[in-house]
Amino acid sequence: MPRPPVRSAHPTTSTQAPRHGLARVLSKLGACSRSQAEQWVREGRVSLDGRVVRDPYHPTLIDRQQISVDGQPVESAARVYVMFNKPRGLVVSAADEHGRQTVYTALANAGLPWLGPVGRLDKASEGLLLLSNDTVWAAGITDPITHLDKTYHVQVAGQPDAAMLAAMQTGVSDAGDFLRAKRAQLLRAGEKNAWLEVVLDEGRNRHIRRLLAALGLDVLRLIRVAIGPLALGELAKGQWRLLSEDEVRALDARKPEPG
Repeated sequence: MPRPPVRSAHPTTSTQAPRHGLARVLSKLGACSRSQAEQWVREGRVSLDGRVVRDPYHPTLIDRQQISVDGQPVESAARVYVMFNKPRGLVVSAADEHGRQTVYTALANAGLPWLGPVGRLDKASEGLLLLSNDTVWAAGITDPITHLDKTYHVQVAGQPDAAMLAAMQTGVSDAGDFLRAKRAQLLRAGEKNAWLEVVLDEGRNRHIRRLLAALGLDVLRLIRVAIGPLALGELAKGQWRLLSEDEVRALDARKPEPG
């Protein structure tokens, strides 16, 4: 016998309750990613109030209808927020068509529930990566309107001067995108290379690498060291930890800057 619908702590009529597509609801419940949910629905693995539904966009009441996957009821998962120090060479993807190692390979034995990446780091980049099954929180962090600062330490070939740093903040056009750094400063320099601290308040595909390449600088290493007020700190490469409640709130409370 199908389980009765899960009821909200604050009952409302079904016409008042928000409806979302079935795949989106599965994702909001923390069961899987949106793309994985769409695949499950199309494969006929998902039922709604005991009836198989194959349309990922079927209107669904998140707190009024019982969703099951492979016959097992789906309940809202406890929210989990993880900081991971991503090593170079890992792909930020649940699966890779080329068989490359992913961040999920590194976390396979961690005993964590399904988590989605909050933003991206490309294969060659390292450092702070957030993962969570709280899709609303994640969307708030990645939404461009928040202009949340991301801080990177970047090793480059050569010794950029003050004019080069100023040009990074002025910005360049590349393949139809305008690329700029919010801030850029020299951390230290050697005979053949230098380390920069670069802060972005927006993110395009391979943003820093493309910006520096347009200015004639090759990136040797790129490490994300902070997202907003959250710093990577002493977390070792390849290791992870749960965020504290204060850290979760600090990121959740970020608002667009005036003007």
